[in-house]
Amino acid sequence: MHTLITHAAPAGPQCQQALAHLALPHLGRLLQVLTPGERLQGQAGDHTPIHERVLANAMGLAGADGLLPWAAQDAHRLGLTALHGPDGWAWVTPCHWDVHSDHVAMADPQKLSLTPRDAETLYLAMQPYFAEDGITLFPHPLGHAYTRWLAHGAVFANLPTASLDRVAGHTVDAWMPRQPQAQPMRRLQNEMQMLLYTHTVNEHRHNTQLPSVNAFWVSGTGTLQDATSTAQQDSVCSVRDALRIPALNDDAAAWVTAWHALDATTLAHDVQRLQNGEAVRLTLCGETQALTLEPHPLSTWERLRRRMLPLSAIDLLKSL
Repeated sequence: MHTLITHAAPAGPQCQQALAHLALPHLGRLLQVLTPGERLQGQAGDHTPIHERVLANAMGLAGADGLLPWAAQDAHRLGLTALHGPDGWAWVTPCHWDVHSDHVAMADPQKLSLTPRDAETLYLAMQPYFAEDGITLFPHPLGHAYTRWLAHGAVFANLPTASLDRVAGHTVDAWMPRQPQAQPMRRLQNEMQMLLYTHTVNEHRHNTQLPSVNAFWVSGTGTLQDATSTAQQDSVCSVRDALRIPALNDDAAAWVTAWHALDATTLAHDVQRLQNGEAVRLTLCGETQALTLEPHPLSTWERLRRRMLPLSAIDLLKSL
């Protein structure tokens, strides 16, 4: 079992300060047995966050920065690549933008709370405008029917795009594609803002004090090279993202609570698996680094040293 914990050590100052208040006994027990391996290094300016790179590596999914083909993989699972090919795919996520004079900020799309009916209404309203620019929208039934859609069009081919985690709760300006081929997509963004401004869905949302849907974000672009290695994602790597929303919001109290819950459940189960003789791998992802802990044979001296000078879970997280 390979467990991947995202946002284990976020960059937000409140969460950074809260590191000292974590109590993670099961992580400590895992550190007595598992051995830290090589770190995977990323950059804060990468389109692809480090945890997505780790997951892609575990699944054998290849692609340059901003070109890991998550959408093409979904299209393959739905049988769409047989008709439309493995490239030119993207995720389209409806979202809310706050437009200011000097920047544009995106609220976390998970906070939209779109109902199935509203999502379908928006999908049907937006679809013809995408089609005019040669983009076909598809419903996304793989657990994301109300949060994002699949899209296919030449505009997305080899177009690096930033992960939603880069922009959710942050400004989008630095992450907007500026390549000439992205010009139709930027024009489409403006058209959607005008279309959705007075849309009945948003009028109802305003009356119920919910944020409007006034934009969309494109991500998950890239060409699928080998679909056979990505078929069993769940069995390859178990992703735990309970820390994501508190980390993106720099909500220290919620982040600490979520970490304690992960330690008491997921990591407690990993400890039990080790005691049962099962293989366990654990990857902890910070803002720019990921560290994988794996079982390795330990000498008598090393076992003694770990008992006398155990690895500190807090120090390990601070190093990410």
